[in-house]
Amino acid sequence: MTEFAEKLEVADNDPALKLPFIRGIITQLRAMDTYGTYDTWNDARVIDPLVLTKERRRDIPVVGDPDEVVIARIKAYYNAIAAGIEVESHLMAMPVINLSHEGFGRALIKVGKLVVVDKTLRDVHRFGFDSLEQLAREGSTLISDAAALIQQHRQVAEL
Repeated sequence: MTEFAEKLEVADNDPALKLPFIRGIITQLRAMDTYGTYDTWNDARVIDPLVLTKERRRDIPVVGDPDEVVIARIKAYYNAIAAGIEVESHLMAMPVINLSHEGFGRALIKVGKLVVVDKTLRDVHRFGFDSLEQLAREGSTLISDAAALIQQHRQVAEL
């Protein structure tokens, strides 16, 4: 059961669930579910914890350490971005995530010798997005920006 099981923010019929980037995150989350917890869950319930409304954020302490579930969500997010970059560029993209136990660190995505995404991570125990649409928009923007960078520096990306 999710931390926010009392009220889901993502509806079963939300059109954003059909967006390619959202489908990619759901695929990544399901792939990471080694115990089969998500087998009986619909897609809205699987991705719902990534939507942090103001009310949900208020319920999360300002200071805290990330647990394994939150870290898995972060990995799924950056894995989905890497998969999207691979589709756009036809080159292998590798996410590298380095986090301290306090929830600070960095997320990189490399294509060859080229770093195409570089994000500083802070307070990852509060990782999430205001809406599913914002999640899709930010992920898609990172993918398109990375694809443009690869086009500009193709030789480095192919190393």
